[in-house]
Amino acid sequence: MKIAIGCDPNAQEAKEELITFMKQKQYGEITDFGSADPIYANTAIRVAQAVASGDYDRGIIICGTGIGVSISANKVKGAYAALLSDVYSAKRARLSNDANIACMGAFTTGSKLREELVDAFLSNEFVPGCASQPKVDAFVEYETAHCS
Repeated sequence: MKIAIGCDPNAQEAKEELITFMKQKQYGEITDFGSADPIYANTAIRVAQAVASGDYDRGIIICGTGIGVSISANKVKGAYAALLSDVYSAKRARLSNDANIACMGAFTTGSKLREELVDAFLSNEFVPGCASQPKVDAFVEYETAHCS
């Protein structure tokens, strides 16, 4: 699995902790898209473009709350970013929604929970043809028809 990760300056420590965690869990190739840009939208969009293009399988983006990066990432066609705050939602983001980017907050989510969220997000897969397929198809079809 190829994973793109980035954050704003507020989340540098959280990002480094997650990179270490993912390497220990052997989740695959991890590319750091940086943390120096104080405009979180810039980093979020770069990560989202990398995932939406197919160059990366998943993305992880962190800011103070995770809200700004999730809004920013979801502006990129083909990027499906989910703001994660609990393990059940992290699993469902993949299983029910085929989300390809996990967003979280450095100030709102503790380090252990961030690890659990990433673990749940990266270890679950959307199953094509499952009961959630028509729901995913609906937002993908809308995006294809209405978003340039």
